[in-house]
Amino acid sequence: MNHKWIGLALGAFVLAGCARHADTPQQSDLLHRHFVLTQVDGKAFSGEAMSPDIEFGEKLHVSGAMCNRFSGWGELTGGKLKVSKLVSTRKACIDPQRAALDGIISDVLSSGANISLEKGVLQLSNGRHTLVYRQKDWL
Repeated sequence: MNHKWIGLALGAFVLAGCARHADTPQQSDLLHRHFVLTQVDGKAFSGEAMSPDIEFGEKLHVSGAMCNRFSGWGELTGGKLKVSKLVSTRKACIDPQRAALDGIISDVLSSGANISLEKGVLQLSNGRHTLVYRQKDWL
């Protein structure tokens, strides 16, 4: 067998191992994107006029709403999104399902969420909770 072809095949194999997975987003993949919540822990979330959402701004500013509004600066490392200083409004929530979402998003983002983005579907998961969003940009 020709040693030249072996070298080329080995080089291609090494480069393929270094490539990132298509569903592991980079900060640029999230920039100026808006997503609405569709699933919580495997259960469909029924949409409303003001659906829970999340969006990503400059320098990975993460903001959105469950029952209350939340925001903070995120860090994306190795397929994990962490928002260490998440702040939130504290209004009373009449709907118990929406009220529970405030604690879930805080837990997922503060502890560090495994993140995937594929075909407009964003998934955040930390082992205790999984949130699935559908991309719905403002424009």
